[in-house]
Amino acid sequence: MAYTIEEINDWLKEKLDEERYEHSIGTAECAKELALKFGVDPEKAYFAGLIHDCAKCMPREEMDDLLHFAQLEKGEFENPKTHHAPVGVYIAQKELGVDDEEILSAIRWHTIGKLDMSLFDMIIFLADKIEVKTRPAEIREPITKILEEGGGLKEALLLCYKNTIKSLVDRDLTICTPTIDIYNELIKHLKIDYTL
Repeated sequence: MAYTIEEINDWLKEKLDEERYEHSIGTAECAKELALKFGVDPEKAYFAGLIHDCAKCMPREEMDDLLHFAQLEKGEFENPKTHHAPVGVYIAQKELGVDDEEILSAIRWHTIGKLDMSLFDMIIFLADKIEVKTRPAEIREPITKILEEGGGLKEALLLCYKNTIKSLVDRDLTICTPTIDIYNELIKHLKIDYTL
């Protein structure tokens, strides 16, 4: 790591608005807790959680200029709100000196996820959704309950995807193809039969 946590914090305070900075701290703390629970390096998870939104408050024009460095998947163009994740990988590498592939992957996939996410990817993805500082209790608590009652990360992920899809449908917004693919894969993996 090229910078200390204190230096990263200072950088984030300069680049993010107050709420997004609080969210980043919350995600880091939650990622560390989940990492301890699921046997992943807690300091590495904290760091990934801390910087996962490093490009979130970037001006739209600047983000668009950097999108050519990102390898967007089919369907990702549909929702500009997720573009900060692939751009965040570029920022993490170029401005923060991050070269750890697990951390870069977790940043890359923390918004929409991907098929076959690693344990580390899943931890950062979930920490982003259930941190206590800025996420609403009515969304966070049912997911947290799954984890507290011995459910696995994939069960928690499935509830995240259900919530996302419901929210998008309720607001008449498009659902990017990867979201549907991941939801279907989780259903198959967990062998849930909704036809009964």
